[in-house]
Amino acid sequence: MGLVLENGHGQTPLDPGQISGLRIKTISSQEQLNEFEQTNINEALKWLGSKRVMRNLFSELFMRQLHKQMFGIVWKWAGKYRIKETNIGINWINIPIEVKVLVDDVLYWIEQEIYLPDEIAIRFKHRLVSIHCFPNGNGRHSRIMADLIMVQQFRLPKFSWGQHSLLEGSLQRKAYLNALQLADRGDFSELVKFANS
Repeated sequence: MGLVLENGHGQTPLDPGQISGLRIKTISSQEQLNEFEQTNINEALKWLGSKRVMRNLFSELFMRQLHKQMFGIVWKWAGKYRIKETNIGINWINIPIEVKVLVDDVLYWIEQEIYLPDEIAIRFKHRLVSIHCFPNGNGRHSRIMADLIMVQQFRLPKFSWGQHSLLEGSLQRKAYLNALQLADRGDFSELVKFANS
């Protein structure tokens, strides 16, 4: 059996493949993992802040680079697409193709003004997380991508995402997950509302 991490609702063993991917071998609890990941994400936000304009915001290379900046201190696989099936997401072998289709779609939505800016960013975020490109961190990565679309593409403020932590068990996380489920059924209104709340 591998490392067992507390999740606040009992103990959840990490997948042995995940444990072997940890760069910091002293992590012994979910709380520590969350802290290290958040510290790494904060560094990624500083990295993003040092860039005035992302010219290739919608490139596969940039999206992978962003994920690596967000999680590369903690995980060896950061920035690399997953190479096995998970209980969510598409078949792993189709990830590069579906990312390309998503990028083409969002560029069309922007060019043709199909949706309002916040809905374009949210639809992109939802599709990206549905593809589930990486072994972990997909939700956090897709939220930052949505923020970048708002700021870089549309010159609008980034989303507030409920202004609270979306960690397991929080009321904000429950509202977020409910909004995601509605988006899964094609209704993006609650997810747009949550992102702006």
